[in-house]
Amino acid sequence: MNCSSINAVYIHIPFCKKICHYCDFCKVYYQDSLAMKYLMALEKEIKDRYQGDVIKTLYIGGGTPSVLSKKELIKLFSLLKLFKLDEEYEFTMEANIESLDEAKIKLMKENGVNRVSIGIETISKKHQQELGRVGSKEKVRKKIALLKKYGIENINVDMMYGFCNQTEEELKEDLDFFLSLDVPHLSLYSLMIEDNTILKINHYKRLQEDMDASFYYLIEKKLKKEGYLHYEISNYAKKGYQSKHNLVYWNNKEYYGFGASSASYIYPKRFCNTKSVKNYINGKREVDIEILTKEDVIFYQIMLNLRKKEGINKKEFYQLYHKKLEDVISYKELVEKKVLQESKTHLSLSEGYTYVLNEVLVELFQ
Repeated sequence: MNCSSINAVYIHIPFCKKICHYCDFCKVYYQDSLAMKYLMALEKEIKDRYQGDVIKTLYIGGGTPSVLSKKELIKLFSLLKLFKLDEEYEFTMEANIESLDEAKIKLMKENGVNRVSIGIETISKKHQQELGRVGSKEKVRKKIALLKKYGIENINVDMMYGFCNQTEEELKEDLDFFLSLDVPHLSLYSLMIEDNTILKINHYKRLQEDMDASFYYLIEKKLKKEGYLHYEISNYAKKGYQSKHNLVYWNNKEYYGFGASSASYIYPKRFCNTKSVKNYINGKREVDIEILTKEDVIFYQIMLNLRKKEGINKKEFYQLYHKKLEDVISYKELVEKKVLQESKTHLSLSEGYTYVLNEVLVELFQ
């Protein structure tokens, strides 16, 4: 079982200057009076819960962490001194183009941020309007260049597709622009219409399923041709630039989550904090707790590992659970059908089946 030390930390910053129409993450409009109170509550939670593990990956997500003022960022970075950091740590911070400026980038660099993830989603004015986003090609290029100027070369950019009536030409235009940025990591997400979002309230219709699938494979083909490794269902990286933090999730390793709505996995518990920023500030934290059985842990291991291109390491699986993979799930028929591929060491999805992982999992766990 996963009883080793916990090497990963996620910190949630829920503040945004504007709310995107598709977003169902925990977020509130930025208010400076609220932000400092939130950071004080965050400090208290870290002091209460962190057990002194050596941390290899730090990830500050949101919301929009870069929306914090310089003073608030200094406070946030001071909290990180509470952690024992590994010498080779990866420290990712999410940002958006509008709130990222040279002073903040300088501050990030001085405080050890060595990876930045930027949500751009699309450069199409029409689809930006539908999503409630802004951002010109010129601004994006300028901010990416600024990050590189300060030595932050490890950059991820989020791109979205699957918009209502999106054409192949529009998709290719977005893709070509994102590739022109010369960043080593790209995350590609199909638009989902989630409950309690503006898109859902407005009955927005996303792209038809068959078109969405063809776009997924078009993206995969193009990025592979450009030298990106498709190492996880939605993620592509140049060699050596895979997200170490996100691999913690996909490898089913334990992690701390701090902040409103953050999730933690500390065996035998998976738990989430309250989504209410007000409750969080008032010290009311855990709201959703799942106590895992060994079977639950095995389910998560298989489900999450199959998201990765390399799939499930069979030897590691046996070492963790003292069971052979074939004694837990009946997968041989799916190997015969070439839906799954098996080597001496691994079981993974076959080429062309990443898009239908959910259907494969349903069949495996019937």
